[in-house]
Amino acid sequence: MGNGTSSSVGKSASTPVNQIQETISNNCVVIFSKTSCSYCSMAKKIFCDMNVNYKAVELDMLEYGSQFQDALHKMTGERTVPRIFVNGTFIGGAMDTHRLHKEGKMLPLVHQCNFKKSKRKEVE
Repeated sequence: MGNGTSSSVGKSASTPVNQIQETISNNCVVIFSKTSCSYCSMAKKIFCDMNVNYKAVELDMLEYGSQFQDALHKMTGERTVPRIFVNGTFIGGAMDTHRLHKEGKMLPLVHQCNFKKSKRKEVE
């Protein structure tokens, strides 16, 4: 199940925004998180309960985590965590994720991403 914390994020010469965009484009679900954040844990649990893999980027474990958080603030309008992206789109934080899940809208978003990936593989 997806709790893949990224160790490669934050270690290259590219800007935080570029690294964030690359991570988002390479993963269906990305949760920018902090290990001590209860809202982050709640959001991860939602995806675990749905049996959906995700990529967790723990900002408090990255050397340049505060720059990543600043970049996420510019990209999403908020500095709080979690910052959650599904299928390349920012969906919000933990409460937004919880609401989408309760409304039955989260799994279809994830399935769209998986469908795109399978179509891409067919073309290759």
